Amino acid sequence: MNPSPLPPALVETSNTFARGYDNLHIERLLQITYANDCPPCFRSIHDSQAHLPDDALELFPCLFNDDFALISEGQFIPDELDECCPSTGLVRQVVYSVTGEMLNERHHVGDLYSREEAQALVHRLSFDTGHYSRAWEISTAHLTEDALRYLEHRAGSLNAGATGLLFEPFALRDCNGLGCKLIGTPWTDENLMKMEGRPYASLRQEQLDAGTPEALVNLLYLAALANVRLLIFDPDAAVLDGLAIFDE
Repeated sequence: MNPSPLPPALVETSNTFARGYDNLHIERLLQITYANDCPPCFRSIHDSQAHLPDDALELFPCLFNDDFALISEGQFIPDELDECCPSTGLVRQVVYSVTGEMLNERHHVGDLYSREEAQALVHRLSFDTGHYSRAWEISTAHLTEDALRYLEHRAGSLNAGATGLLFEPFALRDCNGLGCKLIGTPWTDENLMKMEGRPYASLRQEQLDAGTPEALVNLLYLAALANVRLLIFDPDAAVLDGLAIFDE
């Protein structure tokens, strides 16, 4: 049987569950001005001069190309490097650029003006797990009747977590809620191939073949793709903008 294709809405890059950044990274960059009317450009310092402190970079003339820059005053530059840097400019300031990944795409978070400030920002955006948030509480309005009955049945079964579908339902009796523990997140092909030896399309088909309602499969995929680990459905919780609503 061919794997069931993803619905068009799930192929889009937008994901309302996505929060925070993974793999936060700090890069030291030089802000360079050159020519008269050209806007400043940003380049990393070449590895051969990476040991230079910030005050040996700022307000010094430089050579640069599309990939890196070299301080040209008071520094020895080999001929082969000099020849591959056709442009000249002035380093106005050193910035520490912070970038992070969201849904496997790298995004610019911000620029700081010292390594200590950049490290403090990364610390504030990170927990020990490396993820900003991994638990959500959303309205049961995002579940179809079939999905609600399915979760209630699985949550009440002694084998709720023994199906190998990479999610384990559980019941919250006091609030008439239901929850799902998502396993092996994120459900990207790369991660699932590493952990399970199969792409997401195979997992999706196995979930559908096991009788999981498609609306629930789609919702769990979005959550797992954003590295959510605990998903709570509560009738009194707020709806999540961007998700389909089945019960007004």
